[in-house]
Amino acid sequence: MDLVDGTGTVKAADGVDPGNGFLRCFGRQMKLLREAAGLTQAELGARVGYGEAQIASVEQGRRIPKPELVDAVDRVVGGGGLLSAMKGEVGKARYPGFARQYVQLEAEAVELHVYDTHIVNGLLQTEEYARAVFTMRRPLLDEGTIDQRVAARLARQEIFSRKSRPLMSFVIEEAVLHRPVGGSAVLRGQLEQILLIGHNRNVEVQVMPTARADHAGLSGPFTLIETVGQRRIAYAEVASISGLLTERKAVRELEAQYGIIRAQALTPSESLAYIEKLLGEV
Repeated sequence: MDLVDGTGTVKAADGVDPGNGFLRCFGRQMKLLREAAGLTQAELGARVGYGEAQIASVEQGRRIPKPELVDAVDRVVGGGGLLSAMKGEVGKARYPGFARQYVQLEAEAVELHVYDTHIVNGLLQTEEYARAVFTMRRPLLDEGTIDQRVAARLARQEIFSRKSRPLMSFVIEEAVLHRPVGGSAVLRGQLEQILLIGHNRNVEVQVMPTARADHAGLSGPFTLIETVGQRRIAYAEVASISGLLTERKAVRELEAQYGIIRAQALTPSESLAYIEKLLGEV
């Protein structure tokens, strides 16, 4: 569940991740249907094009199945749409519990404005950059979790191909663009991706120079969201602790702060030119 404090901040509850329980429940349903169909895990895997170990992992709630696997299993075991009907909830379970509510709001946004200080925002990350970020996470994540987190992060980028694309802006600290996360080749690919996305008509990318003496963003990164229902929400995350700010006064203060940050940063055209210059140096 989520907790709301007196300031209108919605926080992820410590130690609670309903997605894990749902995955175990889904896995048990899948196992019951498989057994009712008289199939072993190996036989089911062969029919849907997956290995026995992968089927076992899904049934044990340790692996998050892709939508196409869910549909294929449903057909083979004669689930009658039971498993397929749970694809939406299975998809949500790809995200860690503390970020799940934010991801849902992000997907529904009509406006999204982001300020980042340490790494490139997940919406802009290449697969290689995202994998490097999760690989460096401490405590260490297992390979299966890394694969799930990378896939989930890339799935969020469907926002750029939505029929009604949101108005988006990103302010990135200059130091982030110099940090060789994953190595120079990965960084080069990441800079190219930022340039590509930055040329979209609904997206503006700005760079905050490290040498800027007057800086309104020293309190850390945050995201501003406006939903279809005209709700204005702010989101902040530190490590695995996140908060959604819903109280109007708190959100308004961050909106004002973001406006100043954008004014202090390089303009969008100057920023893209700067990133192109960096590409020639990497």
